[in-house]
Amino acid sequence: MMRPAIQRWAAFSDDPAGGNPAGVVLGADALTDAEMQRIAADVGYAETAFVFGGGRERGIRYFSPVAEVPFCGHATVASAVALAEELGDGAFVFETPVGPVEITTTSHGGRRASFTSVEPWVSTLAEPDLDAVLSLLGLVRDDLDRRYPPRLAFAGNPHPLIVLAERVVFDAFTFDPLEARALMDAAAWPATIIVLHDLGDGEWEARNVFPVGTLAEDPATGAAAAATGAYLRETGAVTPPAQVRISQGRHVGRPGLLEVTIPATGGVTVTGSAARID
Repeated sequence: MMRPAIQRWAAFSDDPAGGNPAGVVLGADALTDAEMQRIAADVGYAETAFVFGGGRERGIRYFSPVAEVPFCGHATVASAVALAEELGDGAFVFETPVGPVEITTTSHGGRRASFTSVEPWVSTLAEPDLDAVLSLLGLVRDDLDRRYPPRLAFAGNPHPLIVLAERVVFDAFTFDPLEARALMDAAAWPATIIVLHDLGDGEWEARNVFPVGTLAEDPATGAAAAATGAYLRETGAVTPPAQVRISQGRHVGRPGLLEVTIPATGGVTVTGSAARID
């Protein structure tokens, strides 16, 4: 049996050289877990999505080069746009490991997709976890923006989230990927550590620590953007319904843009473009 074709997409950018690359495998029904893991490792992107079934309601699973991930926003956007090329724009539903996710695609001014997260939650970030994150990044508590308390935010994956007050500190922090991986594995954080800076007027910039494979920092993180929207709502930083824009990827040479719509209740919607790499 022939292995299904592997598509490569850049999500949250209309430029194949920007945004976050994702592998997409449609018609993955016959693949075993080991085969999906091997394909994801061969592709080498932060995640590869494997799509099952037919029509506009599909199953989907996400694999990084080293492990399965419960949910991945940028691979969801890439998969929806890949399906839209076959089936046309409109609504899709992906049955993910964390529950059903609704997606809509459009092609006005370039193909775009919007997904609405599962029900999010936000909780206190334990003091030892906050200290560990700050130590990893070479930061201290005075570097935090006092307007925005550290939290653990979930919209498919649990993300520790901090906001830095000064742009120069946000731009300059570094970390050891092996130490980051050890911390995240020990804390059972399967996705990213979110680090934000408030640019004002609903504009934010994000850096997402994600040491996996050859990567250390994720270029554009849809699940983290949804978690950020939930965080802003929960902490009263926005008055819903609200919209914010998150720039990400500048620090790794793949700039992208994530548009986040925050309703008064329920899942958070994340929108972005996608461009075919090959």
